Amino acid sequence: MRLVPVSLAAALACAALLFGASSRADDLDAISAAKTLRIGTEGTYAPFTFHDASGALVGFDVEIGRKLAEKLGVAPQFLEGKWDGLIAGLDGGRYDVVINQVGITKERQAKFDFSEPYIRARAVLITRADRADITSFADLKGRKAAQSLTSNFARLAEQSGADLVGTDGFDQSVQLVLTGRADATINDNLSFLDFRKQKPNAPVRIAAEQADADASGIIMRKNNPALKAAIDKALGEIRADGSYAAIAQKYFGADVSK
Repeated sequence: MRLVPVSLAAALACAALLFGASSRADDLDAISAAKTLRIGTEGTYAPFTFHDASGALVGFDVEIGRKLAEKLGVAPQFLEGKWDGLIAGLDGGRYDVVINQVGITKERQAKFDFSEPYIRARAVLITRADRADITSFADLKGRKAAQSLTSNFARLAEQSGADLVGTDGFDQSVQLVLTGRADATINDNLSFLDFRKQKPNAPVRIAAEQADADASGIIMRKNNPALKAAIDKALGEIRADGSYAAIAQKYFGADVSK
């Protein structure tokens, strides 16, 4: 066996420590050096991230991302991907953060860090405006609920005793309610606010609302305390200067942070 001289061994050990320290450098350093914040987003999930008639990427999360990058003093770079691959892409280093209404869950927190919550959603029970017989989730028992069958809202409807009518998503669910082919749908209040903003005269209403809200945050790789602190600070600044309220009003017509 060949032995390494003590002086060389010490030098190698020192180099290893330096390399380890640099490899563990906070992602904020790389973002600042590149002058770019790489943001993972779907681009197909209105009103959060989608393309308008001109083909431009727009949406609530897109505007939040632009404001955060501005506060960090860097340029935003939006990288689009399918929902199933966004978090994997973050883990693989393709993105610095993902801004795509990512719910804060214990399972995700075990592997990733989140900013402070920047948007909250509640499950709401939606009926035709002229229905006076459904005023609570319990009133769904024995009635038809239009739901995306793989969603948490479908499970909630089933737990309330509803018979499910499968749909492709919120818009189709509401249409079935409007046409009387379903008695109600359970969905999130953010989707309802967006629908109401687009179609203010549609004869639908919120009949009941869950008390607890589900929070979403900006997701990033673990062990980046400086990046998390900078993003939390930026979120605080856009709330304080009115930017957040203006973006929320534009897309939802309401404050969606509480």
